[in-house]
Formats: sequence, C-alpha cells, structure tokens
Amino acid sequence: MLVALLILIFPFAMIYAAMSDLVSMTIANRVSVALVVAFPIAALLVGLPAGVIGAHFAVAFACLTVTFGMFAAGWMGGGDAKLLAATALWFGPTPALVEYMLFGAVFGGILTLAILLSRAMLAPVTGIVFVDRLLAPETGIPYGIALGAAGLAVFSGSVWMDHAVANLSMAAF
Repeated sequence: MLVALLILIFPFAMIYAAMSDLVSMTIANRVSVALVVAFPIAALLVGLPAGVIGAHFAVAFACLTVTFGMFAAGWMGGGDAKLLAATALWFGPTPALVEYMLFGAVFGGILTLAILLSRAMLAPVTGIVFVDRLLAPETGIPYGIALGAAGLAVFSGSVWMDHAVANLSMAAF
C-alpha cells in the first residue's frame, strides 16, 4: 500500500504542475522536490537495484543540465526545466523517457498553436486574470501543461503504474 501511495505522487505532481502553470505561469519548487524525494523511496520499495537508481539520477542530472541551458537562453521557464528533470528521474534511461520527450514536444506544439490562435482571435479582456494573462501577446507559453500531460500519458503505461496497481490489488486481499 505504501508503494502505491508513493507512486501516486507522480500523477498528482503532474496534474498540480499543469494546473499551476495554467493559472499562474509558475511551477512551484515543491512539485519538483516532491518528485525527487519520493523517487528513491519508491525505487527502493519496488526493489530497483542501486545501479539502476544511480542511472536514473544521472539521466535526471543530464536533463537538468540541458534544460537549465535552455532556461539561461530564455527558451523555457525555470519551473519547466526543473519539472522536466524531476520527471526524467522517474523514467530514467528507458524508452519511457523518449516517449515523454516526444509527447511533451507534440503536446507543447499543439498547446502553443492553440494559444497563438487564441491570441490572434481574442482580446485579453475576459475579466478572468489567468485567461487574460494567457491571451496577452507578451506572455510566454505555460509549457508545464504539456509536460504534465506528457508525464501522465507515459506514466499510465509505465512499470510504475504496474507496481501501483499490483500493490493496490494485493492490499485488497
């Protein structure tokens, strides 16, 4: 049961990050911290070997290095960079990470086009603060929405979900 609860931190973090970025254009550090803190505990509880856990951390560090370079260049927000790296920690050096990156790019492209089209057709005068912010031409794109959606899409078919379901099923008996 504890494994299932720890593993469920991931989807809740993805949903929170997406909603937070939508409403405030920020992703709180606590989201990435929760993912980083929960991962090694969940990994040990499901029996991942130390070497595999280390490989997951190496991938996360590599992602953080690249995304912080992108942040420094002004290509992405700092919260997005940290969220992507914390998510990479959970997927590690597996095909799931590649899926996450591809889904993030596709979802991000769709999100960007939708927001740009909305900005071309609507004025930022709805009276709803976060909607007006999204419609303002000087505002960036809340990419955390795409990253959260990609994380959920990949996580739902991952070994983590298999572990969560197995642990919940065993707890029922």
